[in-house]
Amino acid sequence: MKIRILGCSGGVGQGLRTTSLLVDEDILIDAGSGVGDLSLDEMAAVRHIFLTHSHLDHVAYIPLMLDSIFEERAEPLVVHGQVATLEALQKHIFNWVIWPDFARLPSPDRPVLRYETMAPGQVMDMGGRSFEMIPVEHAVPAVGYRVACPTGVFAFSGDTSTNNSFWEGLNAHERLDLLIVETAFCNADIGISRLAKHYCPSLLAEDLKKLRHRPDIYITHNKPGEEDIILAECSEALAEHKLHRLISGEVIKL
Repeated sequence: MKIRILGCSGGVGQGLRTTSLLVDEDILIDAGSGVGDLSLDEMAAVRHIFLTHSHLDHVAYIPLMLDSIFEERAEPLVVHGQVATLEALQKHIFNWVIWPDFARLPSPDRPVLRYETMAPGQVMDMGGRSFEMIPVEHAVPAVGYRVACPTGVFAFSGDTSTNNSFWEGLNAHERLDLLIVETAFCNADIGISRLAKHYCPSLLAEDLKKLRHRPDIYITHNKPGEEDIILAECSEALAEHKLHRLISGEVIKL
């Protein structure tokens, strides 16, 4: 299994792309601005998108991608997410005001977009790769995912803050090789971290005590301009863990 990091920043700027992970060549986890670095052929190869939640930095490039490859799709792009997440897309984006409703184009019986609801705890097999939806704690309904195949297992927290459900979901399994977890703010911003329901290094360190595994940890979703501070604070707070900064463009193989 190959994970290509298309975007992993908490904002935009030169060289910064928002959250999107490409699993092998056919599955996206979230569809932020990092999707824009794919070629048209690479976009056309994507068959499924698993969404963590409805915030714009995680969904903004679904409509743009569909518009770019509209004529290239022989079958619908399937977007998986919680009921609330998919309803937000339908009501606020694919509503004929912000963007055309691609779930009805080019015709209702042959659309280029199809929604498929998932519930926390549900596991979907995608050609030998299992995607398990695990609830997390954020400002809107949100989830993370545990993705497993015979050669490795990784988990992605999506956007979250202090919770028990994500760690319990990971602890229910025997294997976890890699964890991609958000740390949006530095410790000086712990107040806004709590308000916006994101991690800062100190909050993440407390929650990681709940995890019985010792995977490689990749820090993601940093506020632009504070990446070095956040990494330094995480390195101090998580000294017993093998820690990395997630970087757009890198490829991780499991």
